[in-house]
Amino acid sequence: MSITPLRPRTGPNNPDGPPVRLVTPGMQNAAGALDDNALFRAVVLPHIDEAYRLARWLAGNGADAEDVVQEASLRAFRAIRAYAGGNPRAWLLSIVRNTAYSWLRKNRPATIVSVDDLEAVELAHVKPDERRDDTPEASLIAKVDAEQLRAAIANLPAPFRETLVLRDIEGLDYREIAEATEVPIGTVMSRLARARRKLLGTLRQDD
Repeated sequence: MSITPLRPRTGPNNPDGPPVRLVTPGMQNAAGALDDNALFRAVVLPHIDEAYRLARWLAGNGADAEDVVQEASLRAFRAIRAYAGGNPRAWLLSIVRNTAYSWLRKNRPATIVSVDDLEAVELAHVKPDERRDDTPEASLIAKVDAEQLRAAIANLPAPFRETLVLRDIEGLDYREIAEATEVPIGTVMSRLARARRKLLGTLRQDD
């Protein structure tokens, strides 16, 4: 079994980088393999571009993101029979996220930010306005130059960066982000609000 890169779809929201497809030479006559391949195509492949974009934001560059997506795709294929339905996008992005952090711990351990000290206080500090997307921070961020914004997002701590990317770039709702990042919805809202504040602070310093 191997994962073979395909050429990426073009478009303004798709950075350079290959989606993937599953190839299982010599197994086309096995009914079980066909079932697994069909399920993989239905569950994973529609969201492979989003998987690559998340991996790129977490890994920091396209080449490393390709490695992460390749490994995540293998993990997803091996786990495909255990997929119990629900939201396939969140399921895949959860695998990509966990794979990315495993890759970072192995290859760049200094970049991993512990969030143990955040988890205990985030739920208690969610403010009512943090449940909204139409905040002043969000409005100001939407007006920033794209390259300046990309650089500022890249400098966010990983837990804040992934939450902001999933919400404000990929358009996942809070429930999907909570499922993908394996934290409560309240934590998602808190991280998103903090990410936007940190991002805005950085952008103001650059002005």
